[in-house]
Amino acid sequence: MPASRPPRFPGLVDTHCHLDYPPMIDDLGATLQRAADAGVEQMIHIGCSRASAPRAVALVAPYPHLFAAVGIHPHDASEADDAALAEIAALARDAKVVAVGETGLDYHYNRSPPDAQKRALAAHREIARELGKPLVLHIRDAHADALAILGDAPPLPRGGVVHCFTGTPAEAEQWLARGYLLSFSGIATFPQAGGLRDAARLCPADRLLLETDAPYLAPVPVRGRKNEPANVAFTCAHLAGVRGDDPAALAVQAGANARAFFRLPAPAAAASA
Repeated sequence: MPASRPPRFPGLVDTHCHLDYPPMIDDLGATLQRAADAGVEQMIHIGCSRASAPRAVALVAPYPHLFAAVGIHPHDASEADDAALAEIAALARDAKVVAVGETGLDYHYNRSPPDAQKRALAAHREIARELGKPLVLHIRDAHADALAILGDAPPLPRGGVVHCFTGTPAEAEQWLARGYLLSFSGIATFPQAGGLRDAARLCPADRLLLETDAPYLAPVPVRGRKNEPANVAFTCAHLAGVRGDDPAALAVQAGANARAFFRLPAPAAAASA
């Protein structure tokens, strides 16, 4: 098998991807077929800005195995005024929108001021509460503040997931203690990500999700290329080795976790593009 072709693990769910980015959107049918060939049965496409959120709902509508999450990324939190948040809340009512976000705090880039990020995160938290949908979090170099904001209000009825988790084992334990799930991307395959792999080892099997964040963060052995949902199989295989799991069993477990958490319907016998 060529190193660039992912292994096949039926049952996979890519819980976080951006299918409307090139090159995936340039031939979406082929992208989805390659995912199906790798065993990816369902995908959650993220609309993470005021402009992309309505496109996300429209993109997933024709595909039974595609779902959406909508929110305003912390990079764009300065744009999360009352009107923008009302639009997100309205879009999040759609039956194929399975989560609110991604939202959160990113102090690594600080493309929006921290105060604006905090306000946007709190607002998304309340949209998730009102609609009874889970929250998808983007947290980078800001775990303490994010935990404080979310801890300042009653627990969300459907909880949340820290997508593309990049924190320390201690930070992982704090999120897990509060009932959140952790989602691991291709970063976990990078040679210098030892601390992240330690976090993956301690994550209970029923609290672990897998994702690509495509087109970003392509895993080893395709690092440096544009990412796509099929490559979640590489991350699954790598994390299985780290955790001492059978990769096929980890794919099934993580997929079952995703279906339960996002309340996805049972997938078709074979995902079809």
